[in-house]
Amino acid sequence: MSHEPSAYADGVRMLARRELSAAQLKARLLEREHAAKDVDAAIEQLRESGALDDARVARAYTETALKVKGRGRLRIQRELNEMGIPREIAAAALADAFGEVDERGLIAKALKKKLRGPQKIDTPQEYGRVYQFLIRQGFSPAAVSAALRAFRKRGDPLE
Repeated sequence: MSHEPSAYADGVRMLARRELSAAQLKARLLEREHAAKDVDAAIEQLRESGALDDARVARAYTETALKVKGRGRLRIQRELNEMGIPREIAAAALADAFGEVDERGLIAKALKKKLRGPQKIDTPQEYGRVYQFLIRQGFSPAAVSAALRAFRKRGDPLE
């Protein structure tokens, strides 16, 4: 009998360290050279026990990305997709997290952090640099354009 840990035991240890999506856990277990059938069985067992829950992972990740990192919906959606979270589960987590969020306020906060104080956006190069930064943060092009238009008029990202 082998002394190698089972796919299930490895999965439990990995989940004890941090939350993972089913896709992330599967990839990591396969990297450790567990047989695909053993990995699938372990994932099913971990799902049934509640130790593995993509919806919980999606909600927690979305809340952190939104409230701590100040990221926009589009970037969080892309990151959840990269984590292997199914589209409908990601959509539900995003809807819950962004239900009461003021996107303009998030953009203003990101702008203030990026500009660090009462700077102005005077040149097309600065405008482009700030625009691209906000797009990378996951805000929609229309919302970014509106926020930057308002900023250029007032010179202050906060309302």
